[in-house]
Amino acid sequence: MCELFIKANVSLWESTTRSLRIDGMVTSVRLENFFWSRLEEIARRDGMNVVQLITKLYHESIDAGHDLGNFTSFLRVCCGRYLDLQLTGDIPTDPSQPIASLNADSILGRERGRCHQADAFGGKPDVSSCEGFALQPLAVNHEGDQARPPRSARSA
Repeated sequence: MCELFIKANVSLWESTTRSLRIDGMVTSVRLENFFWSRLEEIARRDGMNVVQLITKLYHESIDAGHDLGNFTSFLRVCCGRYLDLQLTGDIPTDPSQPIASLNADSILGRERGRCHQADAFGGKPDVSSCEGFALQPLAVNHEGDQARPPRSARSA
C-alpha cells in the first residue's frame, strides 16, 4: 500500500517558497509543490493567477472573521477540501467550470447533510468535513429516513 506514496514523484513533496504582495505587504508562503499545483488549478478555473487566488482567500477569510495565524495551513486545507469536494461530486472535475459559478450554500448544505446523516444513523461523521458544523438534530420521518432539521433549527 505505501508503495503508492513512497514511490511517487519526489518533487511533489519538495517545498517551494513564493513571495507575494497582499495589500502592499510583501510576504512569503512556503508550500509543497503538490499544494502549489492544486492552488494553480483552482485559480485557473476562475481566471485568476495564484497570487490573486491567495489574496482573495485572505480577504474573504478576514471578512468572515477567521484567525489566519497559520495561513499556510489554511491554504493546505483549501487544497484538501477542493479535492474532497471533487470526490463527493460537489465540485465538478471539469476544470472549465469556474468554482465561482457553483452554489456554495447548496454545497455546504449537502456537506452538512452528510454529517447529519452519519450522526443520525450512528455512523461516525468524517471529522475533516464535519467538525466545524454544529450538528443540529434532524427530523426523521416514520420510515427512518433523514428529512430536514426541525423548524426551530431551520429558522435559527
